[in-house]
Amino acid sequence: MIKKFIYLEWKAFIRSASFNKNLAMKILLGFLMIYFSLIFIGMGVGLFYVLKDMKLEPFVTVNRFLVYYFLFDLLIRLLLQSIPVLNIKPLLVLPFKKPTIVHFSLGKTALSFFNWMHALFFVPFSVVLILNGYDVVGIVFWHLGAMALIYINNFLNIILSNIDKLFVAFIVLILGLGGAQYYHLFDVTKITTPFFQSLYDIEGIFLIPILTLIGLYVFTFNYFKKNLYLDAGLSIKQDIASTENLSWLNQFGTVGTFLKNDIKLIKRNKRSKTTIVMSIFFLFYGLLFFSGGIETYDKPVMHLLAGIFVSGGFLFVFGQFVPSWDSSYYQLMMTQNIPYRGYIMAKWWLIVIATIVSTILCSFYLYFGLHIYITIVVAAIYNIGVNSHLVLLGGAFTKTPIDLSNAGGAFGDKKAFNVSAMLLTLPKILLPLFLYGIGIYFNNNNLGLALVALTGILGFVFKDKVFSLIEKRYKIEKYSTISAYKQKN
Repeated sequence: MIKKFIYLEWKAFIRSASFNKNLAMKILLGFLMIYFSLIFIGMGVGLFYVLKDMKLEPFVTVNRFLVYYFLFDLLIRLLLQSIPVLNIKPLLVLPFKKPTIVHFSLGKTALSFFNWMHALFFVPFSVVLILNGYDVVGIVFWHLGAMALIYINNFLNIILSNIDKLFVAFIVLILGLGGAQYYHLFDVTKITTPFFQSLYDIEGIFLIPILTLIGLYVFTFNYFKKNLYLDAGLSIKQDIASTENLSWLNQFGTVGTFLKNDIKLIKRNKRSKTTIVMSIFFLFYGLLFFSGGIETYDKPVMHLLAGIFVSGGFLFVFGQFVPSWDSSYYQLMMTQNIPYRGYIMAKWWLIVIATIVSTILCSFYLYFGLHIYITIVVAAIYNIGVNSHLVLLGGAFTKTPIDLSNAGGAFGDKKAFNVSAMLLTLPKILLPLFLYGIGIYFNNNNLGLALVALTGILGFVFKDKVFSLIEKRYKIEKYSTISAYKQKN
């Protein structure tokens, strides 16, 4: 039966209309996997000796910070790891047992690079520990416990990605622990370090994470099996209906019509609501840079980088997936006499308004000085004049449909990777940093800020010509976009 599933997965991959694109993506990701694999191997071999040179006990030091290692791993999974799925509905009318379907779907996650890459760190590090006189049995038990925690993260990622309340609770937990650690209110490592150390010191303790892993697998299996039926996702949740006219937007003509549609889309759907939440999180991103707590970030260039993200949170999490937000009815829209200019302009105004609101809300950064807030304002001007155009242009190449009822993947669908869109992200970050670097070269930070602001103003002045180019590209990509939105698997 498992062979049948593997066969079906392979056929789905090679028969996909985006097969060539997926193949190119996998080749590129293969090189990235090799790169990060070498990094993890190097860390596993060299970390022991680096800590020795720093006059630190390597094993104790690693155990102290393992809690952050696992939390960071889970955070990266939530943002980047794709959850392997099957096209379930066609299988449910065939003689496949439900437990087999669920076991295969969950088993696919065990082969993920996000799991086995950690062995490239833990195995060499464990070998080095053994070679330096640590007890072999204790290290083996410690290693088994650590790898069990890695796979616990794997299933936590699946659960958190499918249960919205748990995802929010995890974010609150991370922020709470991080804030308490930063302000010396509570040090979580004082609790976790003895546990990780006991995996080595006390026989049998390694069974705790292993049994937890088994329990988590059973919970995940039962959760998906319970929701595995033919009409899953077809039933409509009954809510109290409400109407919104937003008639005051009618005065803006076609742009106003599209703005009304976008506002309703954001207010009524899980995925779009998540972008608002993530935009709010971006507002506090600057605390890492402006507070001076991290020396590497406390530099003028890094302050400008923070300003771009702080003022442009909505721009990055919402704007990069235009027109994918409308993928469920994009084909219908294209059969109407809809001017592309009005459609794109409405998205642009939504991004601009959100950027202005974010900049105003960021006024609390005045606490760190007027120059810091001026940097944020300059970054906002660049976002409005340049980055807003670039995200809309990149949207013409991002052809992955979005499930508005699913809040998962707030930073974007992992299948939405596109080389053209990726290349367009470079000017968003590198160009303002380059312009600011010119001012630093002449030992004049104000000159750098002026160049960045001037570039944003010029982008705003010539927006009509820029929109003509964007509109032309959307028309060129129109039919390939419609075809891509038809792909369900």
